[in-house]
Amino acid sequence: MSFTKELVCLWLANVKLSRIIVLVFLALVLVPLFTHYYLSNVERDAPLGDIHRTRSKLETYEDFSAMKASDLRMRIEEMLRIKGSVSSELRDLESKRQRLQTAVASFTQKIDQLNMELLHQLLKLDRVKLSVQQAQMAYREARQRNTPDLSPPLPLLASSPPTHLPPPSHPASLCQLTTCFDHSRCALTSGMPVYLYDVDRFAGVSPYLKTGVRQTVGYNPHLTYNADEACLYLVLVGEGDGAVTWEQLERLPYWGGDGRNHILLNFSRRNLSSTAATLWHHSRAMLAQSTFLRGGGHFRRGFDVVVPPPLGGPGGDVWEEAAAMLPARRRLLVTFQGGRRRGRAPPVTRVGDDDEDGGGGGGSDSLEDIERFLTWSTSDEFLLETNCATPETDSSEWQLCGSEGSRSEVLKASTFVLVPAPVNTSYVTTSLMLARVYEALQNGAIPVIVGADQFSVELPYSEVIHWKKAVLFVPGSRLPELHFLLRAFGDADILVMRRQGRLLWERYLATLQAVVDTLIATVRDRLGLPPRPRAEAASVLIEHQSYPVKPDAIVEPEESLGPLEPPYPSPAYKRNYSLFVTQGYEMWNEWGDPFRLYPALPQDPLLPSDAKFLGSGVGFRPIGGGAGGAGKEFCDSLGGNSPREQFTIVMLTYQRDQVLMNSLSRLQGLPYLNKVIVVWNSPRLPLADLHWPDIGVPVHVVKASTNSLNNRFVPYDTVETEAVLSVDDDAHLRHDEIMFGFRVWREQRDRVVGFPGRYHALDLNYGGWLYNSNYSCELSMVLTGAAFIHKYYMYMYTYHLPQAIRDKVDEYMNCEDIAMNFLVSHITRKPPVKVTSRWTFRCPGCPVSLSEDDTHFQERHKCINFFTQVFGYTPLLNTQFRADSVLFKTRIPHDKQKCFKFI
Repeated sequence: MSFTKELVCLWLANVKLSRIIVLVFLALVLVPLFTHYYLSNVERDAPLGDIHRTRSKLETYEDFSAMKASDLRMRIEEMLRIKGSVSSELRDLESKRQRLQTAVASFTQKIDQLNMELLHQLLKLDRVKLSVQQAQMAYREARQRNTPDLSPPLPLLASSPPTHLPPPSHPASLCQLTTCFDHSRCALTSGMPVYLYDVDRFAGVSPYLKTGVRQTVGYNPHLTYNADEACLYLVLVGEGDGAVTWEQLERLPYWGGDGRNHILLNFSRRNLSSTAATLWHHSRAMLAQSTFLRGGGHFRRGFDVVVPPPLGGPGGDVWEEAAAMLPARRRLLVTFQGGRRRGRAPPVTRVGDDDEDGGGGGGSDSLEDIERFLTWSTSDEFLLETNCATPETDSSEWQLCGSEGSRSEVLKASTFVLVPAPVNTSYVTTSLMLARVYEALQNGAIPVIVGADQFSVELPYSEVIHWKKAVLFVPGSRLPELHFLLRAFGDADILVMRRQGRLLWERYLATLQAVVDTLIATVRDRLGLPPRPRAEAASVLIEHQSYPVKPDAIVEPEESLGPLEPPYPSPAYKRNYSLFVTQGYEMWNEWGDPFRLYPALPQDPLLPSDAKFLGSGVGFRPIGGGAGGAGKEFCDSLGGNSPREQFTIVMLTYQRDQVLMNSLSRLQGLPYLNKVIVVWNSPRLPLADLHWPDIGVPVHVVKASTNSLNNRFVPYDTVETEAVLSVDDDAHLRHDEIMFGFRVWREQRDRVVGFPGRYHALDLNYGGWLYNSNYSCELSMVLTGAAFIHKYYMYMYTYHLPQAIRDKVDEYMNCEDIAMNFLVSHITRKPPVKVTSRWTFRCPGCPVSLSEDDTHFQERHKCINFFTQVFGYTPLLNTQFRADSVLFKTRIPHDKQKCFKFI
């Protein structure tokens, strides 16, 4: 308050000084002017004929007629001298008047500046008062908080190897987690360490599988080399019957008498005999394989794990092996290739062609007769090869026909593909059935499992994967309605199932790495343990010294946009143990990553509106305390549906030092700014004499290892907020625009929210897509040169986006913003959000950027088409609206303020 009084006194003193200057001006200027006017008009007061008799009014009593000529002449000369002296004095007075006018103008300008400074200081004072109120509220909330701040789980590990425990009351054939698993070795904060036995311990395993398992488990975050602290023990038991004996299992050093907490990995592509299954199920170890018998305790639901046969490579990008998702309806409606009889020619039946010799016989659930359940009058085309087994084949199961390449070509032309359930009902799943599902998903054909429902067969990891969204189950009694059922699916539903099938295939089935990681994650999910946190990229900081910003470097409208708060990070890891309880389905089947734990997710659930006032109001800042309000109350609090938070600016730069300094200077006083991360892409370090501006928040300069545009989205450990404003170093955004974008993002946390919009347009001449920046009434991308994103997408971009896309970004030194839009739209199936901004946000007079190059647009055309190949489709979605401020162009009373004065 003392500071405010001093400003008011200064203003009153300036007002008094201006009044004194005006009075002096009147005394020194106006009086001589009136005197000069009076003297100069003396002679004009006399008549024209009596000039010789005229006397000056100043010399009323002087008689000029009696004077001699010489005296009169002297008198005239004296008067002329007086006139010259008066004129000289008048010129001096005029000069003084002009100087006084200049001084008055200077004082007036200074008064105006002081008035502006007073308003600015009053505004700053109001923001400081608001900041104090917010700090006091945060302090009260901290004292009232009854839940601790969480962090990544700290390991609480076992310290001794497994011991012989008393046998459970139930036989091993009825094992469940509650009876045959030692939970004491897997504490909630243990991180579930996994130990892999030496893969060379047992014979009967191919060198390829040994190398692959050793490599894939080595990449798993749960791996430990200390067997004493392990929660799970992995044993590679072979690829066929008789690979491992009971005596060999008992000699394992950590077997513990009955194999508790052990997982036996049997990656055989052949069906396991009942003898081997019975032998292994004498133990209390989990069995992970592709073939399980029904009944007799061979498959212990909720304990054993169905895994797909290892048909893919050890790991890496698999997009080149997958088929494109479009068109939705392919040439063939449904196909099947398989056989199980010996010595018969492989006839081909095409329903819809001229050949009407269907033939066949058997029961209603027999694939040899399925064509008679299809409508003969339809124009749909089918391909059914039901007797193409080789003469050497003698099996009760339906074997695969033809080479892998030929089957792939047929599947890529098929909308649906029939997958027969095991003919021998003693099996709940077989390697052959799962191989058919694998090939179907890989080639974009929707699997139709005929002869069973979802409860009579087991698909891989069915306790966590929702297969009904990617696979159809048709019991034998429904086969007569098969064609009607398949024709009922529209294009949108077909593409939803095909996209979901590809997601499941890529994430859980495509490689041996995916199979092993999913197996471990499935067991971890059973135990209710959180995954290991995703590692952040370590920031190599460059030291620099900051200097005060020049006042003329900040040109911002006088508008209160929020309190000035000290930096504080977003709460992290608040849902370590509850995440997979409330959103486990989404983590496994939709947008989540079930293999890692992240500080926060853009899809974290929101509280109801009244919860903020009934026991859950910690951290919230409702507008007007909950009563609402117009602009003033709006600027005092963040409001919205999420607790208060700040954002981090990530700015990529390359050899444009002064442009960078100017951009940083404009950020001074920006509310809710946590810090600025400058990603230094230049190979040379910043100059020692570079004047870094002090903008009131930390500015961290991170040295990039390589000059790559992908560095824009690296999840650096210095980024401590969920909200990230990705901005170019030459972007020119006002504070109110940034704050408006931040507020919009808080309501659309799972999207890209920003300013420059673009769209992908169809190339009408040559096909494919074109990148377009022309004026349009719809858009599909918001460029990350000025956009808000959630930090979660930075993890996804760096660790989950196919490497081929990041390599293409490095090759062109372009398109990283397109890649981010592809990624977010692929995860959310939502378009971005464009917010109101000025006509342009580019810095005037800045050096030429990469976007000025002639090849820039040609490369972006190529990027969109290449990214479409990698994803299998174009995930970008069009939108036709933008976000404007509430009360925008609304007539409101004079005593009310709009949310944003200029937006």
